[in-house]
Amino acid sequence: MTRYILQRLAISLVTIWVLVTVVFVLVRCLPGDPFASEKLTPEIRANMERYYGFDQPLSVQYAKYLKNLLRGDLGMSLKYQNMPINQIIQNSFPYSADLGIRTILFATFTGIFLGVVAALNRGRPLEYLCIFVAVVGISLPDFITGSLLQYLLGQKLRLFPVALWKGFSYTVLPTFALSFYTLAMVSRIMRTSMLDVTGQDYIRTARAKGLSPFKIVWRHQIRNAILPVVTILGPITAAILTGTFVIESIYAIPGMGKFYVLGVQNLDYTMILSLTVFYGVFLIAANFVVDILYGFIDPRIRLAGNKR
Repeated sequence: MTRYILQRLAISLVTIWVLVTVVFVLVRCLPGDPFASEKLTPEIRANMERYYGFDQPLSVQYAKYLKNLLRGDLGMSLKYQNMPINQIIQNSFPYSADLGIRTILFATFTGIFLGVVAALNRGRPLEYLCIFVAVVGISLPDFITGSLLQYLLGQKLRLFPVALWKGFSYTVLPTFALSFYTLAMVSRIMRTSMLDVTGQDYIRTARAKGLSPFKIVWRHQIRNAILPVVTILGPITAAILTGTFVIESIYAIPGMGKFYVLGVQNLDYTMILSLTVFYGVFLIAANFVVDILYGFIDPRIRLAGNKR
């Protein structure tokens, strides 16, 4: 198992390096001028380019950025004066992470539950209800779901606050709006996987041995059917934890999403590069955790990895 983990760790580190290199080059290739919107004299422009290191060759800028990145320094924003990217992440990420953790937990457990219920009630009204919820969840974009919840449960029925992030009641609507798509996807995948597992020989053997339906479902069906769900949770977790601009904007949540979009609009090279790297590292880390979970859930995977 140790060798399996070290292999996945090495692959993750190489992937991070490739990500940093590619994003650094692509950001520098963006059309436009980050200082075009500001009325600067040639002398002030030259001083700002010197301050941010833009007057140096690209290779020197790249080496300097890697060195700072290894020290945990993501640089300074070009648009927010005297504002380090580390401070922006420190101030905004807790809100995105709080919303993301609530969303992941609610979407995962509810989606798995609905998928199992649908599979165990195949051909019955309960299955059709679960399928309907999944189809609606996948079909509706986040901004429509968020707006509808805001209007119906917030404005009309006044059950929950419509915006801001000041307590538990403020988190209910954005959490459900952000989790609806993931919940629907998880439930569909879990239902399909459960139906595939139901017809396997080891399930028939377990029934022939006289195991109770609960033990068969819990110990055999769910454990084997959950692997496809674990596969998609890696990238979904990273995307949700790093913030969703639409939901954060609708509910006025001071998360990371708005800074990323504003960075692209303002050609804030440092902001775009650093937040992309931050997103990417989260995605790679999430996939790394998924690989490790694979090894624990299904020992055949880590054994195959060790043979290679």
